[in-house]
Amino acid sequence: MTLSTELWTANQDLVEACLEHPFVRGIGDGSLEKEKFAYYVGQDAFFLEAFARAYSIAAAKSPDWVGFTTFHALAGGVLAELRLHESYAAKWGVDLHSVQPGVATRRYTDFLLATAWGGDVGLTAAAMSPCMRLYAFLGEQLAINGIPHHRYADWIRTYSSGDFLPLAQQLEGLVENYATANASTHSTYRYAMFCEREFFEAAWMI
Repeated sequence: MTLSTELWTANQDLVEACLEHPFVRGIGDGSLEKEKFAYYVGQDAFFLEAFARAYSIAAAKSPDWVGFTTFHALAGGVLAELRLHESYAAKWGVDLHSVQPGVATRRYTDFLLATAWGGDVGLTAAAMSPCMRLYAFLGEQLAINGIPHHRYADWIRTYSSGDFLPLAQQLEGLVENYATANASTHSTYRYAMFCEREFFEAAWMI
């Protein structure tokens, strides 16, 4: 079993909590209130900016060229995702320039950036991997019977697409190359997955 598979398997309780969360289920069946999704779009854009910065920090700290180029390419993928959020924002009437991060968002981004600055690239990859793997999983599960025809179909289409999964797999490859199978890696990965659940909860509770 690879380290990434071990980490993913060890956190299935949080994975299932995310899949079954009413915010995610509401995206899946189209019933989520527009105000909750609009809040999420703004918070996620703020988060993704920090995510791109963490990738860039890890690229600069990479011990070899392969790691540098892979982290750099993944940062480019986040910038593409941010462009998608700009189209969401226009559609849902969200001014991304005026977004103030909520507590759950700030907690998550502070954690990622602190890990990127203070940890090695393996620990950074472990902190970032839950987001990518989880979203690929959620997209796959919500599209299991085909892409639905409702207002959140684009979200499901994005994360279930054949373009997104390889990004998650690239990041897991970095976990394999650089992370150590120890308690710190396990706790870092689990905390990131916990932050994912809290991110959905914060959007649901507004």
